[in-house]
Amino acid sequence: MHLDQPLSDKEFDSLDQFLLSGRCPEDAMTMDMLHGYLTAIAIGPETVLPAEWLPRVWGEDPQQGPKFTTPKEEERIVNLIMRFMNEILITFEVAPKDYEPLFVEREHEGEMLIDAESWCWGFQEGLELRADAWSVLYDSDQADLMRPIDLLGADEIEEADLPLVEDPVSAHKLALEVEANVPLIHRFWLPRRKAPVETVKRDEPKVGRNDDCPCGSGRKYKKCHGAEN
Repeated sequence: MHLDQPLSDKEFDSLDQFLLSGRCPEDAMTMDMLHGYLTAIAIGPETVLPAEWLPRVWGEDPQQGPKFTTPKEEERIVNLIMRFMNEILITFEVAPKDYEPLFVEREHEGEMLIDAESWCWGFQEGLELRADAWSVLYDSDQADLMRPIDLLGADEIEEADLPLVEDPVSAHKLALEVEANVPLIHRFWLPRRKAPVETVKRDEPKVGRNDDCPCGSGRKYKKCHGAEN
């Protein structure tokens, strides 16, 4: 399965069930938290590699990872998470205005309202991976773009702001602001985004088609990796 293929409904449900299962730590991310987390990483100031961000999906303690039944299951779950991330990356690359946060809906007095708290909490977790770099936005004239995310996702907020979060209708309005602001946050970072430091690759000697394949298989290059070219 290619990493650029979006998750099917069945795959989405499979990943959701695994994250909620007893084989994951209690503080493992839910799907909406994960979506916020990956979004912050995808649009933020610096590229963060999976080796750094993936362990945080399973909770605060990297030593308490999930209990996979087989290596094949681990490969499948990690593949689903990577494809979930790539959906976000591709959306922002191709059509950032089409991006939709994965918010949950809850009924309140007969009306369905958006609850973005878990998504925003996940976003904050992603932000914390590069907190110093994110300060550039907070120190800019566009800092207000972060306010609804901070209100809904921060561990502590000012007492005067509590009604905005605790009232479901007000929280719904904040969620709509979050959805409107995310493409603008992406736009802010786009010209400022830093790629990871690349390792300079030395030129390797060319391999003849009748030479032994450098992969160590013992076969001729033309019958091994050379056959792919």
